[in-house]
Amino acid sequence: MSITLNKNSHSATCGTVTSKLTRLEFALLSFLIDNANRICSRDEILQSVWGTRFQYDTGTIDVHLNAIRKKLKLSADRPIETFRGVGLCYHSDQPSTYYIFNLRAMVIDWMRSHEQEFQEKELVPQLHLDPFVSEVREHPDTFRHMMDAILAMLLPSAQPGYIRISTTLSITHFSFIMDINGTVNTLKIPVICR
Repeated sequence: MSITLNKNSHSATCGTVTSKLTRLEFALLSFLIDNANRICSRDEILQSVWGTRFQYDTGTIDVHLNAIRKKLKLSADRPIETFRGVGLCYHSDQPSTYYIFNLRAMVIDWMRSHEQEFQEKELVPQLHLDPFVSEVREHPDTFRHMMDAILAMLLPSAQPGYIRISTTLSITHFSFIMDINGTVNTLKIPVICR
């Protein structure tokens, strides 16, 4: 069972039932659909939909979710399932647009695949990587291709010295920083932290 949103009329359709939604109901449902097949934490939902953080659970998510379920005649667990103490998940028949992988391990593998090039340019690799696993919208191969593009841009003019690869993780982005003898380029990718 899937839900279709109509942004023009601020309505949602599930099966044969169509109903108008309030602004916040529509925003909540839209957020859950955009993040289909993964559990969204209550903090993440409050931040993304309401634009704020509460120090305690106010119950506002449940109030809006119950209104959506009632309007669309949804069961208590499909297609939106509540995971007590964790968050909500919209179950979709469509494959997820998120990929889960260990970014640190991927960067190390990428570095190893370019060892020969670094040796030819007499560049000494320096790694500053944090161990974390994240969900990202980019497929790992797309991520590698973007890093290859940065390397291809910086490597031809590189002089012997160092190549420093570092990573940082913020609430919204994973940053891959490549520094070859002071020439720096940064790649930022949206993430959902786990």
